[in-house]
Amino acid sequence: MPKYRLLRLLESVFKILPGYLKYFILVILMGGLWFTYESLIARPAMSYMGLPKVESGIAANGWSHVLRNEGYLLEYSETLANPLWVSYKVTARQFKMGKRPNRFKADWRSIAGIHHSDYTRSGYDRGHMAPNYVIASRYGKSAQQETFLMTNITPQKSNLNQKSWQRLEEIIGNDFSKWYGDFWVVTGPIFSDTPQTMKNTQVAIPKAFYKILVKASTPEQPPIALAFIFPQNAKANADLMTFVTSIDEIEVQTGIDFFSKLEDDVEDVLEASQTPEAWRLQNVSKRPSRY
Repeated sequence: MPKYRLLRLLESVFKILPGYLKYFILVILMGGLWFTYESLIARPAMSYMGLPKVESGIAANGWSHVLRNEGYLLEYSETLANPLWVSYKVTARQFKMGKRPNRFKADWRSIAGIHHSDYTRSGYDRGHMAPNYVIASRYGKSAQQETFLMTNITPQKSNLNQKSWQRLEEIIGNDFSKWYGDFWVVTGPIFSDTPQTMKNTQVAIPKAFYKILVKASTPEQPPIALAFIFPQNAKANADLMTFVTSIDEIEVQTGIDFFSKLEDDVEDVLEASQTPEAWRLQNVSKRPSRY
């Protein structure tokens, strides 16, 4: 059947359908288009070489779903009430820092419904995974506001959040960005098999946190990575070199498969490597905290 005749037939059928059925079909079509756009275009554009795949361990238990924000992408576990991974691209600075919001917001897309007050007097900071500074200075004010959604937050001890973790985030946003141009970051919590929860909440308390940096390949060189694991009790001014690890080790501890769209031989080398010297980490690893 010629294409135009098929379209005319579909148009005729649509006209004779009851009003409510037309709207139902329209909603289904729009939902399908949205899902196709998210799955094939929007989300892949915000993650390096495929979305991380949660395959095993406690992170794979219960329900989690992917949420896309203006400057970052994440997968949120409704069971653990934590992000499992957060992905964002570090580019050149384009915006001045906006005023930091004074409260965090519940995310209407999450059924866990975690609020700012759930962390109050818990003994834990509201730890950003997509960092306020990097997202604000690269993607603007509205993107900065979205870093204060509770789906981007995980419990961190103050001595980690405000010291060693903050030091690395500042180095990423300033030094590494200046030295290496655009690169990707994937970050998130690591849980024990039976994590404790914060009092009167379902928020699981991580035992540690990971951060992976990847500089994409060029015609001259393959991709290079730099991976870290920070325990909750990390010393404030410890040499950042002491937290360097491999992506393979992070995959073991999280049950998440990263960068699955890389060719197997490239992925194997990248994920087994520990090459902090390729990022000149030793030049800045002992820099003291600002706080």
